[in-house]
Amino acid sequence: MATFSKQLSFRWSDLDPNFHLRHSAYYDFGAQHRVEILAQLGLTLRVMQSEHIGPILFREECVFRKEINLSDEIIMQTKMAKMKADASRWSIVHEFYKEDVLCAVITVDGAWMDTKIRKLATPTPQVVVDALSIFPKTADFISL
Repeated sequence: MATFSKQLSFRWSDLDPNFHLRHSAYYDFGAQHRVEILAQLGLTLRVMQSEHIGPILFREECVFRKEINLSDEIIMQTKMAKMKADASRWSIVHEFYKEDVLCAVITVDGAWMDTKIRKLATPTPQVVVDALSIFPKTADFISL
């Protein structure tokens, strides 16, 4: 699997007063895609609850390159850019394309929290390691 791709569908409420995609909508689409991907890899919300873990973000950044409008056909591609071997820390990149034009890039840096003690999960549960180890990687993937 080379990448996770998703065609986006926009709602009127996703627009800002300038009639293009509002800045916070990009983050919402990225977050939803990450949850969908984790579920496809076997790391469902139910599994996270039973393992008492959840993803947390340290950084979330979007670089806006070209505006996106309501009727645009956008494909979001999601890949792992960096990860520790134990999957305890990671960076995921979401790229928003209109045809072959890169419109925006979201980068998130995250880890796993133990939801019982509200601290970083140590060690990372094996189900997380298994799921993230098969997450598609960027061409310039960095092993941390």
